[in-house]
Amino acid sequence: MFYVATVDGDRPRVRPFSGIHEFEGKLYMPTSNKKKVFAQMAANPHVEISGMAHGKWIRIEADAVPDPRLEARKSMLDHYGAALTRMYSLDDGKFEVVRLDNAVATIYSFTEEPVAIEL
Repeated sequence: MFYVATVDGDRPRVRPFSGIHEFEGKLYMPTSNKKKVFAQMAANPHVEISGMAHGKWIRIEADAVPDPRLEARKSMLDHYGAALTRMYSLDDGKFEVVRLDNAVATIYSFTEEPVAIEL
């Protein structure tokens, strides 16, 4: 579980996500074009992702860019299997994947210096 922050006009919006997948060397997230999060990313692609485990947390700054290719959606469905196919199908008209471009991940800890990684 991780959290994705978007911008809605001049207001921040944050919601939980549970799926992220690497395809062609880039990170991808699944969503629906019926959700507000998709419209928010289309209007302003700047997102920030955050999650925490084992006393460390990560923040990923990126541009969320819809990838309409069938291959990208198929890769996501194949990776997550039934967990995702209960909600979406390859050509249902609502399933979308967004690619995280210009992504920089920074890993933080209370005891260590932050480490930044360009993805």
